[in-house]
Amino acid sequence: MSWTDERVELLRKLWGEGLSASQIAGQLGAGITRNAVIGKVHRLGLCGRAKAPSNSSPRARPKASRSAQPRPSGALIRGNTALAIATHVVARPAPRPVEEVIVPLSERVTIMDLRDTMCRWPMGDPAQPEFRYCGAKAPSGAPYCDGHRRIAYQPAQERRRERDRERRMLRLT
Repeated sequence: MSWTDERVELLRKLWGEGLSASQIAGQLGAGITRNAVIGKVHRLGLCGRAKAPSNSSPRARPKASRSAQPRPSGALIRGNTALAIATHVVARPAPRPVEEVIVPLSERVTIMDLRDTMCRWPMGDPAQPEFRYCGAKAPSGAPYCDGHRRIAYQPAQERRRERDRERRMLRLT
């Protein structure tokens, strides 16, 4: 089994038409399984698709609602396919500028000169002779000065929120 360009194009077309992975595998034939179709769909990053309404199930048609969102004509939105249609575009927030901490050369110290009240932020390549530590005044008990502490420590909730925001944006594109 190999995924030729023609097979991939047919997969994209059939997936967009709303066929199931089993139906697509049947049409592609020659060793293509349902699981192979599902795997290829994920690798291609194809999003969910609207399914054509079926007349066999009476519960397939949703009841009309005044607050219902507009839907594509003839399409029924269920389960994971509901995410396929975005009703609005979320603007990606501008990335926070990376704060650059400027440390005067006179404050940079070697490991031999490093004290408990000094910032231990490494500066440069440890394999090079000019390697130094920041050496700026650090708050009592803290390993870094205020500037380097803001770079080193980010609240877990903020990191998680940013990661989730990026995942949502990838799904919408």
